[in-house]
Amino acid sequence: MKKILIVSTVSRQFYLFEQGNIEVLHSLGYEVHAAANFRDANPRLDELNIVRHPFDIQRSPFSFKNIKAYKQLKEIMKSEDFDAVHCHSPMGSVLARLAARAVGISKVLYTPHGFHFYKDAPLLNWLLYYPIEVLLSLYTKVIITINQEDYSLAQKFKADKVCYIPGIGVNTQKFSSKNADRGKTRAMLEIAEETVVLLSVGELNKNKNHETVIRAVAKINDPRVIYLICGRGKLQAYLKNLVRSLGVEKKVRFLGFRNDVAEIYSASDIFVFPSYHEGLPVSVMEAMSAGLPVICSNIRGNTDLIENGQGGFLLNPKDVNGFAKFIKKVAEDRKLRLFMGQKNIETVKTFDVSKVKVKMKELYSEVILGD
Repeated sequence: MKKILIVSTVSRQFYLFEQGNIEVLHSLGYEVHAAANFRDANPRLDELNIVRHPFDIQRSPFSFKNIKAYKQLKEIMKSEDFDAVHCHSPMGSVLARLAARAVGISKVLYTPHGFHFYKDAPLLNWLLYYPIEVLLSLYTKVIITINQEDYSLAQKFKADKVCYIPGIGVNTQKFSSKNADRGKTRAMLEIAEETVVLLSVGELNKNKNHETVIRAVAKINDPRVIYLICGRGKLQAYLKNLVRSLGVEKKVRFLGFRNDVAEIYSASDIFVFPSYHEGLPVSVMEAMSAGLPVICSNIRGNTDLIENGQGGFLLNPKDVNGFAKFIKKVAEDRKLRLFMGQKNIETVKTFDVSKVKVKMKELYSEVILGD
């Protein structure tokens, strides 16, 4: 039986981002093993048909527990006759490449879901992470980048091969507005048809930067505009307090974690995404599939997806006035929304999950099977 080991820090990586790759590997006849700390194990893992290998990996590069985790990972690799290793996440990729080298596994693939060093990143990120990536690229058969900025950076590394594959892709049909009842969803959310709905989907944390849009909505002060936020996280209390302090409780709604996010996209008019850094944001691809214009930060990943002035607008993530200006502009112009939405529907076809799977199947066959 052919075997491959996928390594990450947390197990949710496997069902959130690796399901497509796992399906491709199964189609190629591989038994898929997965190593992570599994403290965040979820019933969704049961659907993946993977062999689990828990080990004590930690996210922090400064945790001494990762010394133990490295030894554990070496034993996992020794215990099975793996044909290849595919690693993800910063610490997952470090430990996996070191362990693979130690036990003699040469076919190592690495997908960085956005390098920690990037345009305008803190100097410390460049000083800490860049030299490590350069060194470990010597022990990497293939680096699979998911955006053009990372692809350009990785050309300077020493891996045998560097390629660009657009992330995990998106199921464009699933998120198409043709498959949802806009009126029904709006009625469920108690939103009038004439209301212009802004939407963000993502964890409530500092990086996702919902604060910029909340402040922009307060500046607009348009009774026709409301802002829906799907997601939960450690900044929820802070953001709710901010909403109250700005007096926009009736204009900003926190919907929490949702299983019906595809329907909520269809009930919305504009997608707003002011993140500070991304790899290739899935939520933006989902919004594009739903035919929404996107007003987002001018950062790596977003620039791979949105052409400024065509599918939406690209702004500095801290530019509250800029977000307010362009939200108002798009909210007031239905024809512009339709134009940008259609542009995004066409653009996102390139990122459909079916096309990504074809590329990954070709890559796995080339690297592991030598075909």
